[in-house]
Amino acid sequence: MKVAVTYENGNVYQHFGHTENFKFYEIEEGKVLSSNVVNTAGSGHGALAGFLKENSVDTLICGGIGAGAQQALSQAGIKYYAGVQGNADEAVSNFLNNTLEYDPDAVCSHHEHHHDDSCHSNCHNGKCSE
Repeated sequence: MKVAVTYENGNVYQHFGHTENFKFYEIEEGKVLSSNVVNTAGSGHGALAGFLKENSVDTLICGGIGAGAQQALSQAGIKYYAGVQGNADEAVSNFLNNTLEYDPDAVCSHHEHHHDDSCHSNCHNGKCSE
């Protein structure tokens, strides 16, 4: 199993679509075998689900995530746990121990309330994709 965490300075980064790094964890028999930080190389929003799939990720742990990204992850067969905060390593440990606190309804709602530069070219006919 391979788990990815949106990652910044040791913590779970809070906006999936803008994450610049993931920390990947190789898991076997409920234990972390190895981990490494991987740069997304400028991939953003919708491309991130493809990036994770290309890197054989099964599970994502993240902060906020938009509806478009949730759909892209589901289509890629990647299970996700949103609304997670705090230390990335602790989040993975809690996931493995079935004690991860997450919010299945945690979404990035900035797209639904206003359209600014953070939405840029991903908006079409009033709908934004992540």
